Parts: sequence; structure tokens; C-alpha cells
Amino acid sequence: MTKQLLIALALAATGSASFAATTVKATVNGMVCAFCAQGIEKRLSKLPATQAVYVDLKKKIVAVEAKEGQTLDPKVITAEITDAGYDVTKLETVEQSVADIKAGTKAKK
Repeated sequence: MTKQLLIALALAATGSASFAATTVKATVNGMVCAFCAQGIEKRLSKLPATQAVYVDLKKKIVAVEAKEGQTLDPKVITAEITDAGYDVTKLETVEQSVADIKAGTKAKK
């Protein structure tokens, strides 16, 4: 076996595949309580391409991770958040999983 194949097999075995999750990360104004966060999380979780959702009230962040091989439409995410009664002030697509974003925000606390 080639060295590259061995590395790929080792990464697959440890669960650290080279797949970088595509996540839409939004900064949202108007979220003030756990009920707000729960409502947004429920709405976004129902989207067919959604794998995971994370809401951080203190940092005003909503992160939506796409299922592998799926694409999230930032316009749909913005519409869902806006329809729920909140304002999206910033939207970006990042190559991070929701778990990574969650870990990063908790580490900064």
C-alpha cells in the first residue's frame, strides 16, 4: 500500500476524515432567551439539508451544518430566522462543523 492510502485509512479509522463540514453561520439580533433559541433551532432543524443546529444566545450566533453531500441555501436560512421574528445582521459560510463552532465558543467563555 502507498503511504497516502495508509494515511487515508488511518484518518477514516479515527473518524478524522478529510471531509470539512459546510456550515452557514449567522449573527442574529433579537434573541433574548432560551425559548428564542429553541424556536430558531426547531425551524432550522426541519430543513431537509440540515444535519445540526447550534444557537449561542450570548454571542448571538446561529450555526447550521449541512448533511454530507447537501448544500444549505443561505437565503432560506435567513428567511427562516427572519420569519421567526429576528434580524440577521451577518451571514457567512464556513468550513467547520457545528461541533467545532460550539467547542470554539465555549472555549472563549
